[in-house]
Amino acid sequence: MVAAKDVGRVAADLIQEDWACRRVIELEGPNRITPNALAEAFTTVLGKAVRAVPVPRESWDQLFRLQGMRNPEPRIRMLDGFNESWIEFRNGGDHAIKGRIDAVSVVADLVAKASAPDCAAPVRSA
Repeated sequence: MVAAKDVGRVAADLIQEDWACRRVIELEGPNRITPNALAEAFTTVLGKAVRAVPVPRESWDQLFRLQGMRNPEPRIRMLDGFNESWIEFRNGGDHAIKGRIDAVSVVADLVAKASAPDCAAPVRSA
């Protein structure tokens, strides 16, 4: 997992570099995040206990379709890859660029945005 702001910052840095040919960039957050670590981040930000609860794999297809996904198979295969560890950075991530923004900061930003007043209303100048 990596913060979207880290993706944008790294992309901006990379397009300013001088390189040719094909290049593969591996990017992850400053720390590897488990579901329990993400629940801990929510606990820290919200100030109340949050725990991760596994969703049974056999329910994923129906759940993703209920969420509006027409073809959940690629997402299911990706999740299987992470869960079974066959999707991994080369050399265990030794060469991955590490982001700067931690999970608590990302969650705090999301919660702040969710709590903010509706910004869709037009702003009138005097």
